[in-house]
Amino acid sequence: MQIEELLNEGLKREYKIVVAAKELDDRLDAILDEFRATAKIKGFRPGKAPLSLLKRMHGERAKGQVLSETMQETSTKLFEDKNIRPATRPEVDMDEYEDGKDLAYTLKVEILPEISVDDFKAPALERWVAEVDDKTVDEFCEKIAAQQKTFKKAAKTTKAGEGDAVLIDYVGSIDGVEFDGGKGEDFQLELGSGMFIPGFEEQLVGSKAGEEKTVKVSFPEQYQAADLAGKEAEFAVTVKEVRKPAEAKVDEDMAKGMGFEDLASLKESVKGQLAADNNSLTRAHMKRGLLDALADEYTFDVPAGMVDMEFRQIWEQIKRDAVMSGEAKAEDFEGQDGPEDEAEAAEFRAIAERRVRLGLLLSELGVKNNIQVNQEEVNRKIIEEARRFPGQEAQVFEFYQKNEEARAQLRAPIFEEKVVDFVLEMADVTEKSVSRDELEAAVRAIDEEEANPTKGKKAAPKKKAAAKKAPAKKAAPKKAAAKKDDAEKKAPAKKAAAKKAPAKKAAPKKAAAKKPAAKK
Repeated sequence: MQIEELLNEGLKREYKIVVAAKELDDRLDAILDEFRATAKIKGFRPGKAPLSLLKRMHGERAKGQVLSETMQETSTKLFEDKNIRPATRPEVDMDEYEDGKDLAYTLKVEILPEISVDDFKAPALERWVAEVDDKTVDEFCEKIAAQQKTFKKAAKTTKAGEGDAVLIDYVGSIDGVEFDGGKGEDFQLELGSGMFIPGFEEQLVGSKAGEEKTVKVSFPEQYQAADLAGKEAEFAVTVKEVRKPAEAKVDEDMAKGMGFEDLASLKESVKGQLAADNNSLTRAHMKRGLLDALADEYTFDVPAGMVDMEFRQIWEQIKRDAVMSGEAKAEDFEGQDGPEDEAEAAEFRAIAERRVRLGLLLSELGVKNNIQVNQEEVNRKIIEEARRFPGQEAQVFEFYQKNEEARAQLRAPIFEEKVVDFVLEMADVTEKSVSRDELEAAVRAIDEEEANPTKGKKAAPKKKAAAKKAPAKKAAPKKAAAKKDDAEKKAPAKKAAAKKAPAKKAAPKKAAAKKPAAKK
């Protein structure tokens, strides 16, 4: 094998590799020899067929195998000899090959940067601590009581107001024809709850028991049932009762109704849960402080290919958010690989570069300090994933068992969190007492930024979107008999939500060298 370096610039490398024809011929003969040992050819005993005949019958298939294996083995040897760690999948360009000639191909690859962490010192960090006081516990208990709100029948002359509930029968129709899922009986609807599509509840304000009303509404453009989206509908509504909310009380009865021995036991449980929540919020805030400090301290070149992949993920997220919010339609972004505004594109790329750099740094710290993810930790994560698909747990386990890339996708965030914990233990930490509201607000801002790193920036489609914005929380009515807080809401047009089948779950792209991508 002959190797010629064509490019050595930053993290980019390019090599010309030539493999002698004699080596290829020897490899081809070896493969055909293996064929001959097992091939059943008429007129010949096993292992006795002439090589010339085998070449005519299996030569093309064997030649393809030889070329593929040769390029794989020679590129691997090249990486080993030159101590190259590819950051992304190498790009291979093979010259036109002729039988009996040398094999020549060009290999382009980006390598991972050398990151020195021998003298690593954890940065000084501030740890926000929120104590759980009695006032916070009482406020939380009041929220629990409010969530368990009940309604009592009001006098027949009572007019329904915002916050009241009405017991109704309704029948929906479009152009005079009833549609599937648009009918309900004895349904308790809290006015102002946003359970029904926009405009429905408002038209029942002021109604009284015994009244019959015609409610006219338009389904949102992005409505879940495509056959109803954007259409005008009428609902024949009979108001059977007006109900007033009963006073929500935090008392012994409420506690016992929730399964606690007494109110003190409920408050103790609430206090413990709030303390655990505060600890999680504190860690999330410290992690962000750590990542910010590391981003400020470490600067090194990062592979452009990895940045490109992260940039594409950010752009896809921006497009999904625009479509889901009704700001645009999917077809509005056809042919767009990024924002047309150069300043926005540069901002998104800077975010992508930061994420890649932090991911590489944390990975190097983890490797240097022998931080590992064991199989038990991965299994626990798989179990968590399986619980998201009730009734399909077996398919989920099979999916991850057969898909190494999917397992790597689960392993990466576990590895990152273990590295973060390792660094936090070394950090010089000073504590700062804050209120729970302050801590929640700070972490909420972090979560929103990580979920939407370009918050405040709207994806700019080439053509103006005509779609109306669909309110995020419009999923409609449940039957009055179903009083569970977590009962699934339905709209006047009912449509069952399809469960995602694990088998159809797209296999995540394999991260180069299994590097975790730290969030911004």
